[in-house]
Amino acid sequence: MKKYLLILLIITPVCVFAQKKTDSLRQKYDYGADEDTVPRKDLIDLLKNVVHIKSDRLPKKGKRRIYYSLVPVPTNVPGGGTALITSTNAAFYLGPRRTTNLSNITFSPSFSFSGRFSFSFKSNVWLEGNRYNMAGDMRFAINPQYTWGLGNGVPQEERQLLNNNYFRFYETVYRKVKPGLLAGIGYHLDWYSAIRVPGNDSLDLPEFVRYKYGTEQGTHSVSSGISLNLLKDSRQNSINPQSGHYFNAVFRVNRKFLGSYENWESLYLDYRRYIRFGDGNTQNVLALWGYYWTSLSSKTPYLDLPSIGWDPANRSGRGITQNRFRGRGLIDLEAEYRRDITRNGLLGFTVFANMNTVTQPDEYRFTRPHPAVGAGLRIKFNKKSGTNLAFDYGVSKYGSRFSLNLGEAF
Repeated sequence: MKKYLLILLIITPVCVFAQKKTDSLRQKYDYGADEDTVPRKDLIDLLKNVVHIKSDRLPKKGKRRIYYSLVPVPTNVPGGGTALITSTNAAFYLGPRRTTNLSNITFSPSFSFSGRFSFSFKSNVWLEGNRYNMAGDMRFAINPQYTWGLGNGVPQEERQLLNNNYFRFYETVYRKVKPGLLAGIGYHLDWYSAIRVPGNDSLDLPEFVRYKYGTEQGTHSVSSGISLNLLKDSRQNSINPQSGHYFNAVFRVNRKFLGSYENWESLYLDYRRYIRFGDGNTQNVLALWGYYWTSLSSKTPYLDLPSIGWDPANRSGRGITQNRFRGRGLIDLEAEYRRDITRNGLLGFTVFANMNTVTQPDEYRFTRPHPAVGAGLRIKFNKKSGTNLAFDYGVSKYGSRFSLNLGEAF
């Protein structure tokens, strides 16, 4: 445990370095210019050439334009089967590009023929000059997932499918307290209902997962609380960062008077660094990510405990099934190299590696690391917002996973 915490303490101070260098790099790349003058290609250009479409200029207000990306994709879902996911992304600037980060809103409904359904609506809005940031996350899902219990969990053949309906409402408002640093307050609601193992009413779920809170068959679990937040983000474009760094600290307090079933607290620390190589005319980036997520109470409901793949964007642990590792504490470290294949930016590739470790069921002691590696193909969907179609395939000793997303994993 001490070794991994030391790593986090070492990388966190890096967030104060190289602000001037970051500003220079963001102006050299397409996303930082006041006008879109870099001759790059995307799928929209190819579609125009194939079907000879003459499109109007993008919707705009003054000099502001909205850049849309939409893709319907089939993908594997936790619990088995395939779902059709339609992801729509709208990206826009609410101020000059040299002083204002790119805002984006994403809507992603999905459904499968086996009865699974979900939708999510996420927003990350930056006001002019980055004076305020508003981050929202609303979801509803009927989507059973496998569970292995705590720590390293049970063997693969002993896993259990756990049904539940899930509703989430998160909203956080940040205000700039000094250049590059924002502080905020948020509200968080997690509501799980109809928690049960299908077709096996005789299974004692609390005994199986070795945890009694939020695991009774057929019960509900509600967590409602407020959070105190710190944010430092020098990435101009969170959809496809080219340089800069990101640090976010979230201390969440859930209380019964706010509707929570139990009083409990949690802490989430997230740090990312983007190191750019070359002259800035093509993508050539090393991206690093680490987060530490821990429950600070012994009464945290089971489905609210830190779990791989349940970071805010659900992108961590590629190559490992979501929920495979769960505990009172979780550390995840990831690295990815991103490079253009074609000079016009239409095609690119990534290679990545990650590892995570969670606490043991009966004590706050971390397991051995769970590593995974993989590679991915990138196709530029919208050059104005930098949005890529991201095809990733990761492998580990715990299985393999293919994913397709709009935008980078982190």
